[in-house]
Amino acid sequence: MIELKAEQANDRWEVEALYDLCFAPGREALSSYRLRDGVPPVPGLSQVARDTDGILAAAIRFWPVLVGGAEALLLGPVAVHPTRQGEGLGGSLIRDSLAKAQDSGWARVMLVGDAPYYQRFGFTRLEGVEMPPPTNPDRVLGLALHPAAWDGVCGKVERWQG
Repeated sequence: MIELKAEQANDRWEVEALYDLCFAPGREALSSYRLRDGVPPVPGLSQVARDTDGILAAAIRFWPVLVGGAEALLLGPVAVHPTRQGEGLGGSLIRDSLAKAQDSGWARVMLVGDAPYYQRFGFTRLEGVEMPPPTNPDRVLGLALHPAAWDGVCGKVERWQG
């Protein structure tokens, strides 16, 4: 059995170790990390999945950003420990966190990722949304948590100023 719960401050280093395990060296050089520098993850939406022994199985984080001045969530990273992959934990974290984001009043979510994976959660390519370089525009995806939330939202993705 796996329990999903909000990431706490004392989970930070364990989650970072999971990200180091799951992603290539130099992951923090990606453009999305520049948007996260000095900005804490959104409390309650950033979650961990632990087994009955308390061992970290997966994690997801969300960060506030601005897109052409409009507020949005930046999803990522989401990671599942290699020994737990294929169990649906990533999907469970994504669905649960997106529901929490919608319930807490967020209107839109974006990410940089593989469209074939994220399409099943409703993400589509965002036209006119510019991530800092170098980012492949085909990998910039978004999801409206409320009808038409992305309509008219375009421009550069910038670090949260709040």
